[in-house]
Amino acid sequence: MENEDDDPIIQELDVYLAKSLAEKLYLFQYPIRPSMMTYDGVPHLAARIKPKQQKVEVDMAINTMSPNYCRSKGEQIAFNVDGTGTDETSTFSSKLMDKQTFSSIQAASNTSRYAVAFYRKGEIHVTPLHGILQLRPSFSYLDKADTKCREREAANDAGDSSQDEVEDDVKQVTVRFSRPESDQAKQRRAQSYEFLQKKQAEESWVHLHYCGIKDSRSEHERQYLLCQNQTATENQELIKSPSEYLEMLMPPSVEEESEKPVAPSNVLSMAQLRTLPLADQIKILMKNVKVIPFANLMGLMAAGTESIAVLRCIQQVAMLVQGNWVVKSDVLYPKESSSPHSGVPAEVLCRGRDFVMWKFTQDRWVVRKDVATVTKLCQEDVKDFLDHMAIPRINKGWEFMLPFDEDFMKKHPDVVQRQSMLWKGIQSKLEKVFSLSKEDLTCKKMDMSSASSTVMTGDQVLNIARAKAKENQARLEKDLHRKKEQTKLASSTTVVADVHIKEEPVSDDESMDTSAYESFNNGMANGVHEDENSDQSMNGEKDPVAKELLDFVESTFRRQYVLTMSELKRLFNLHLASLPPGHILFSGISDKMLQETVINSGCKQIMVPFPPQSTATPEEQKVFALWTCGDTYDKERQTLLELFSKGHRLRRNMIQARMSQEFGESLSKQQLDKVLKDCCVCYGGMWYLKGTVQS
Repeated sequence: MENEDDDPIIQELDVYLAKSLAEKLYLFQYPIRPSMMTYDGVPHLAARIKPKQQKVEVDMAINTMSPNYCRSKGEQIAFNVDGTGTDETSTFSSKLMDKQTFSSIQAASNTSRYAVAFYRKGEIHVTPLHGILQLRPSFSYLDKADTKCREREAANDAGDSSQDEVEDDVKQVTVRFSRPESDQAKQRRAQSYEFLQKKQAEESWVHLHYCGIKDSRSEHERQYLLCQNQTATENQELIKSPSEYLEMLMPPSVEEESEKPVAPSNVLSMAQLRTLPLADQIKILMKNVKVIPFANLMGLMAAGTESIAVLRCIQQVAMLVQGNWVVKSDVLYPKESSSPHSGVPAEVLCRGRDFVMWKFTQDRWVVRKDVATVTKLCQEDVKDFLDHMAIPRINKGWEFMLPFDEDFMKKHPDVVQRQSMLWKGIQSKLEKVFSLSKEDLTCKKMDMSSASSTVMTGDQVLNIARAKAKENQARLEKDLHRKKEQTKLASSTTVVADVHIKEEPVSDDESMDTSAYESFNNGMANGVHEDENSDQSMNGEKDPVAKELLDFVESTFRRQYVLTMSELKRLFNLHLASLPPGHILFSGISDKMLQETVINSGCKQIMVPFPPQSTATPEEQKVFALWTCGDTYDKERQTLLELFSKGHRLRRNMIQARMSQEFGESLSKQQLDKVLKDCCVCYGGMWYLKGTVQS
């Protein structure tokens, strides 16, 4: 009673519930209005709505006479969006950015607790809100400008390219006929994000008429915010006991949980995710990330989450591969689903993906062709499996995307043992399904038992290779000594034919024997060891290795005309991979020898002035071009290459002006196209030498 005396009731007000606009009343939340926005009572130019989606767009005028408005920038934006012409589809009909579009999003999924109160003559009239929409700036006109820019670039490229270039782009097309779509597939497609987006885009806009705050229509509609029937019989909902009224204002938390969706939508924030049970959180995360270390998974959990509970849940939806967790196949491919590429059922997809996961428990590398051969699945399905957990490497295959997590294996040996038993069961099933040989599986597993627990560094690989080279050198010396002794015993005049052994002292810098370690990249030049004097043989004559290398360089530049050092090395490594074992080019080619051979073949280095902020490596900045080819376009190519010594990118009109100045009207468009095609590439309306584009 004393507290009530300290806070006396000043006035009692009657509260009425108005329902006239209960299903029609929306609250629009605008951002802070910039100072250059017009506010004269009618700030809207146009408004439109999609009723089914409850999506609203409002065009608000911009005060172009404001001192804060940049007229030149407004004209430039309007030109980029609409071009020079004006028609009904133009965004800015005045050729000036004079409006800003605001697009709505749902501010609250449940608006049953929100209402608008209208106070008049000692009475409060409350109308429930049907929706709350936040209006945010929309920049869709920038997408329109980008589309027009791409169309203009495509038109320019089409005009620049000759008929020969169009014919070169013709490719073989494989035609596939889709199978009849089942009812379940139709239902899944109807629930897909792409289908829903397309359906939403098909709904037409309904244009609205804006009425100002002092408009007679607004005054009329505002009257509906007042309760029309103020008798007690019509307002039974407000005649409640205090406890019932409080329960209506603050419903129990159990009711809130029942209203929340069991599973999230296509996009879910971390705040919404953490409101779900722990098992659902981990399942949703694993379906999105596919592969994750346990430490990273714990970092995504809410503070205070126990690792034991996470381990218990993760084992229900994922399998342990090289110390990391990979989502189970049946989680990604539930029952009654099928492949979007081949249409095979989920059961077959799960078996194929389990085989890929099991292969990664045995080795860090997997070859896609081998997987397709065993599983009998199409290349697209196999590629999807590998994309989930591996990264492609040139000339090696697919490598598991995460390093071996040795810390987790040491901290949780019980989990590792349990997962190992599960993999043994999966292996036995795979052996029966795919008819795998147990001897091959056992052999591979023994080979991986030591390699799977550690990841070798580059220095370790180099030391192993050096030790192997020393062992091979000692063995070769012993074999040579034994053969010499046998030759002396057989005959003093016997000559061992076709045997040439080069004896050199062994040192720490000696080139390693790569025959047994071709799969390791030790970072040396072109993947093989350096030999600075390999271009000359012992008797002073030209080495056949140098001749073979020169033939490769000449044939490569006659096809490409312009190459960077990094691209040339890549092509050389591909050339080495295609050669038979024991070829003379495996004797060792250094970067210096390769570069000298390029210069000796008649090529010149083009000193392209790359910008200071360029991300090109030193090898990518070394650009070589075939200076004299022997055809009728040598002078044109030389003039073009000299232009690129002044700038790393050029416009076509600048190139054409320089060519016309040098050769006059004798140079036709077809000839210029031929020269540009030989040496350059077009990117973003600019011309670059091949290999020098930095996107």
